[in-house]
Amino acid sequence: MSFDVKISPSGHQFTVKQNELILDAALRQGISFPYGCRSGACGNCLGKVISGKVTYPEGLPVSLSEEDHQAGQALFCSAVANSSLEIEVAEIPDNEIKVQTLPARVTSLQKRSHDVMEMKLTLPANKRFAFQAGQYIEFLLRNNKKRAFSLANSPTHDENLELHIRLVAGGQFTTHVFEEMKEKALLRIHGPLGTFFVRDTNRPLIFMAGGTGFAPLKGMLAQLMAEKTDREVHFYWGVRAKQDLYSDLIETWANDVKNIHYTPVLSSTDDKDQWQGRTGYVHQIVADDFSDLSAYDVYMAGPPPMIDAAKEVFSKQRLPDAQLFSDSFDFSNDRQ
Repeated sequence: MSFDVKISPSGHQFTVKQNELILDAALRQGISFPYGCRSGACGNCLGKVISGKVTYPEGLPVSLSEEDHQAGQALFCSAVANSSLEIEVAEIPDNEIKVQTLPARVTSLQKRSHDVMEMKLTLPANKRFAFQAGQYIEFLLRNNKKRAFSLANSPTHDENLELHIRLVAGGQFTTHVFEEMKEKALLRIHGPLGTFFVRDTNRPLIFMAGGTGFAPLKGMLAQLMAEKTDREVHFYWGVRAKQDLYSDLIETWANDVKNIHYTPVLSSTDDKDQWQGRTGYVHQIVADDFSDLSAYDVYMAGPPPMIDAAKEVFSKQRLPDAQLFSDSFDFSNDRQ
């Protein structure tokens, strides 16, 4: 059994199989919705059900309230169709980027901080891997398990794919990366995935990263630098302590390019650090610096609590929903 789905306002149509996630069906048929985490945490695939009925096999996603669900709001990465549907969602224009499954060889493993490993991958010489800065890939592991990590480089320097992998306590894959994996290891990747990339507007940009949310925003900034952008970019990076910072490249760019501004933020400090910079929650520092966000595009990447808190604060400072883009990281699946 399958159901027909019509998209408003474009009029595009596709079919969804019984018990198939609506986002999966759309992507399978060449229709791109905004999406990020694919687990219902980030809220990027939020849309509206105009007619018909959807349900959630795993229960309501964390970023969708019962009230919003009853009002017709839906997260299409987690919803299945119970009937034919008419939905409203912002589509992403088609381009030449195609999702692929490829072998990849580990060519470099370098610790960037006490719990972050920079991994570089090389793909087969006869394969081109087109992507947009800010997207992510999945590692395809045994027993149908997957692990997702954002690309930290720009497509203008795609001789290697760069990932920043945080060690998760009890995490099977990340522990393997830190303790056992060697250079020349062969892995399988699937991607690129996600719709977290810079939109082409004339508005100045605010990039806000928490932890390894630094990775996709670094890739975005690298792409903007390659394009010699004249847009103002304000890059904020929130980490727990000074030892978590590894931002030498961003600091260099900010020192050399007048329209690039960088602000590291520590949530806690130690006397031995002799820290003279900003402290507190990174989203609150952004809010302190920009009381009116209506003229900015904001891109933020990091843990769900940071994303949720920032959305609440920024909405009070006149940031339109259409100018807010996020990539929410949830590390819980690495313990499975």
